[in-house]
Amino acid sequence: MLDASIIKKINEFVYLQPRTIQEISLLLKINWRTADRYVDRISEEQGTITTKTFRGGTKGALKIAYWCNIEKIHSTTFQEKLYKKIESGRVKTDFSPFDIFQYVDEKKRSAKAFYGINKEAPSELRFAKEEFLCFSGNLSWLNLGNAVEEVKEMLKRNVQIKILTRVDVASISNIKKLLELEARAGKKLIDIRHCEQPLRGFISDGKIARITEKKDPAIYKAGELKKEVTLKYEIRDEEWVRWLQKIFYNLFRTSVDCEKRMKDMKQIENLEP
Repeated sequence: MLDASIIKKINEFVYLQPRTIQEISLLLKINWRTADRYVDRISEEQGTITTKTFRGGTKGALKIAYWCNIEKIHSTTFQEKLYKKIESGRVKTDFSPFDIFQYVDEKKRSAKAFYGINKEAPSELRFAKEEFLCFSGNLSWLNLGNAVEEVKEMLKRNVQIKILTRVDVASISNIKKLLELEARAGKKLIDIRHCEQPLRGFISDGKIARITEKKDPAIYKAGELKKEVTLKYEIRDEEWVRWLQKIFYNLFRTSVDCEKRMKDMKQIENLEP
């Protein structure tokens, strides 16, 4: 099974220098076909490595895996501009998901506005079967509805959960909740990294991305916005979902592991757990 530890091992191995699939299979002590499948999946989902086959179609065919230039994750001029805005953003008001939504094929997108306070757990928690990527600020969604129970069910289904969030005094209690759920499940399936970024949303199984945006009357002039509105954008376009995945993993691989950061936070005197 391709899990976080195997992905890390392959990435680090290929990062040092290009590797043959045979070398990777020997490293992991698995057969060539499984190693090839793992490499293809990492290439498709993370974009950290890519492959090239020499003498294809012959008995002497040689497939090489090598490190990808992550900066080339965007394929168009406007994707490049969007990426730069996301990369430089720190809080959710630094970027509007509508800037992505407007470029997606009308048949492969939908959006809805919600007014008032949301108390329901994200529906995405119920649908993920293999991988669940989360862009968050402080994991506040964990306190909505039956979100905790839904996470428990995800762990039972062996869903790989990867999260980008701030690891600070505002989010530490929610992070501990997730790590406790993981410990009770007895499975290493949750990977949380500290990252200040402007997106809020989820990507389920590399198929659907749902990004949320809140508009608060407090940041507008009097009368411009009468009440708080939450805008939820759903993207089903394969190309754009893959692009968002690559952005997630680009931020993820350069972010600090939550346990390392939490360990360092313990050095702050009088900080309540």
